[in-house]
Amino acid sequence: MRPKIEGLVTKRTHLVVRTRFAPSPTGTLHLGNIRTALFAWAYARHQKGQFVLRIEDTDLERSSDASAEGILRDMAWLGLDIDEGPFFQMQRMDRYREVIAQMLADGRAYHCYMSVEELDQLRDAQKAKGEKPRYDGRWRPENITKFGLKIPAGVDPVVRFRNPDAGAVTWQDAVKGKIEIANSELDDLVIARPAPVGQVGVPTYNFCVVVDDIDMQITHVIRGDGHVMNTPRQINIFHAMGVAPPVFGHTPTVLGNDGEKLSKRHGATGLNEYAAAGFLPEAVINGLARLGWSHGNDEIFSPQQLVEWFNLESLTPSPARFDAEKFEWLNGEHIKRLPIDELAKRLEPFLKEEGYTTSLATGASAERAGTDGVPAPTSLAVAELLRERAPTLKKMAQMARYCFIAPQIDNALLAQHLNDANRAAIAWVSEQLSAIEWSKTALAAMLKEAQTKFSVKTPQVMMPLRVMLTGSAQAPAVDALLLTLGRATATARIRL
Repeated sequence: MRPKIEGLVTKRTHLVVRTRFAPSPTGTLHLGNIRTALFAWAYARHQKGQFVLRIEDTDLERSSDASAEGILRDMAWLGLDIDEGPFFQMQRMDRYREVIAQMLADGRAYHCYMSVEELDQLRDAQKAKGEKPRYDGRWRPENITKFGLKIPAGVDPVVRFRNPDAGAVTWQDAVKGKIEIANSELDDLVIARPAPVGQVGVPTYNFCVVVDDIDMQITHVIRGDGHVMNTPRQINIFHAMGVAPPVFGHTPTVLGNDGEKLSKRHGATGLNEYAAAGFLPEAVINGLARLGWSHGNDEIFSPQQLVEWFNLESLTPSPARFDAEKFEWLNGEHIKRLPIDELAKRLEPFLKEEGYTTSLATGASAERAGTDGVPAPTSLAVAELLRERAPTLKKMAQMARYCFIAPQIDNALLAQHLNDANRAAIAWVSEQLSAIEWSKTALAAMLKEAQTKFSVKTPQVMMPLRVMLTGSAQAPAVDALLLTLGRATATARIRL
């Protein structure tokens, strides 16, 4: 259920910083737009301000409730908490139409009856003359007689904003520096779609945004540089409404390693896919923040540190490059730093997704039967075993297969590591497992004793045990494996 809009005002009374994130509900959140949300959120939090969520759902053909719900879900997963909203533009149509009616009444806007075909013909003629194609203002009230126009029957007009003719729009962009656009480069913007005179059609994006930012008292707008050319139009509407514009900061486009615009072929997917792949939200925040912002040489930091350090001055105007491998590496570093009990809690759903029955608890009461008829380890034990080896929770759960399912042993692989020189040592280790104290210290000491007792090198003990316990020679330390698998499982798998 979408909330009703209440308590919105038309004057800025807040002295605190207020930022906003204003996505369109036309798909899943991707790295580019969630990055701007992160910067807006971090700035508001750093300034002890407020962060507003606005859903710009005026694209009726592409907008959907499912996408809006996905935006809320993904932001909650990432930890970008909001202070107000979500506000939905389609619930604010009466407000937009009220403002447009006022602007029509006092001459800041006017009706235009020019058809799409006529506008196309005008632009073609301008191009042929080497001119910039633009609407020529012919339906401004003072120009109707000049052009000899008569209101055509049966044509519903659009509403156009009367843009200033002279001067320039200048603003100090928080990221790009000073930007200036001549008003002669801007034509009269359509601010409402066709509707009969006396009514106002659906207002357009650039107009709705200004009314929203005024009513919601937004002080800083941080968004992608694809909006740079919208900004002078919006600033002129702010001025026409007698309100000072907010501070604008336009962040550069995120590119792939090849310098092309970021896409799925670079490994960039929707935020929901990162969650499903077992990325930690802390790591995603870290990785996104490094795409266009920095704090000295700090590479790995928490969301709390980001808020503490964040400022607009450190945003770079240069395009950032996304590296999928580095993004995954960064996630692995955050996995290593996560408290083990919290890591186990987050890992458990991924283990269950793989079909494994496990528990967060420790001790015998938490054991569950594995497929080979012996107890399976807890998610805490699995997390302790694999936290240094897996870059994502999903890959950790996939790597954990041998913890729950007896591996198929490749006899040729085992033969590479088990022979007459070390067979007696492995047999002795197997015998010790039945009575040894089941602690990492005792297991490590027993494995060391095997090397001394049978005059064999470390790999001659560890490699065949790894193969028998996991089915692979590439596995964690044997004492950690034994501790995780448990006495019954380890004894069952070490067979000569």
